[in-house]
Amino acid sequence: MKYDPNWWIELTSSYIPTMAKRQTLFAQQKDRIFFQSPSPGTDLAVRELMEMLLQFLTLRYPAHFSFSSDKSLFHNGLLNTTTNLITTPPLKVIFENVPEDYAIMLRNEETGYYHLRSAMVCSSVGWHVALHQDAPLRAIHTEVPEADKMAMSMDRWFAKLPTDAPVMRCSWSLEDWEAMFTSPEAERAEGREWHRSAFANEPEKLSYRDIKLRCDAQTLRRLPLSGAVVFNFKAVFTEFEELREEPYVPALLLKVLEGGKENLINYKCDGNVRRVAMDALREWSEEQVRKGIVPRDWEVGTLDQSPFYPGWEEKWLRRQGLV
Repeated sequence: MKYDPNWWIELTSSYIPTMAKRQTLFAQQKDRIFFQSPSPGTDLAVRELMEMLLQFLTLRYPAHFSFSSDKSLFHNGLLNTTTNLITTPPLKVIFENVPEDYAIMLRNEETGYYHLRSAMVCSSVGWHVALHQDAPLRAIHTEVPEADKMAMSMDRWFAKLPTDAPVMRCSWSLEDWEAMFTSPEAERAEGREWHRSAFANEPEKLSYRDIKLRCDAQTLRRLPLSGAVVFNFKAVFTEFEELREEPYVPALLLKVLEGGKENLINYKCDGNVRRVAMDALREWSEEQVRKGIVPRDWEVGTLDQSPFYPGWEEKWLRRQGLV
């Protein structure tokens, strides 16, 4: 779906601790989360992205970010840091100031396919971005269910994406902890077995109160000078129990978990998480019917305001302290 580019980067109250976590991860896993290929055009694309992001920050949040008079220094008032834009590599500048993940795809002039040429990705569950360095788009998504069916359409879509029509989407999953970086290879290197679930060894202890709805807010846009396609995203976690108060949502998610294709649902959540979540959703959907929130004869399906549920705006305003 199209989106308002004024919301390209949204800073929240968690900005400072999030940046600290990312710096710690960089110190521990730099080669797995951060790279820039020497391929032609990559330097230009990364620098173009850096300039766009820094300009955005200074315009969107002028009280917190600014340039020096000669534009050689970038001041971050939230972190109380100053970055030298002449001596610091552009990708590192982005990493030190923006709490989101970025992947830069560039077109191979010989094949026409887009390849991953540069990335800084901290948020990954079951993989890490360096595994895909220089890989073509279709090879990056091999672990995604039914990716082979989408390969041709993705290649065509990337080729046609205009510079003035950025898009956004959201990918969701259910997790039983706030997973940021969790890589099987990294775990094996430390002599540990990798598990997606934090309750893998004690599944009976998992409660619905441990479950989080993870949403990866993603945007795609083409850069005007380099022609690179930039994919960026950030993980947002919501307590699963919040869905209990959202009209129609428990029944909708229950239907997806019960009737979705097994390979897709297994990709979305661990089997034990799915079982516990379904039990809770079933109870909450029945509760909403008893309370008259949802009509008893409602046939579970797409909501009129999809992807929003009735009353979402009031809840959002309340969260902002506006009502």
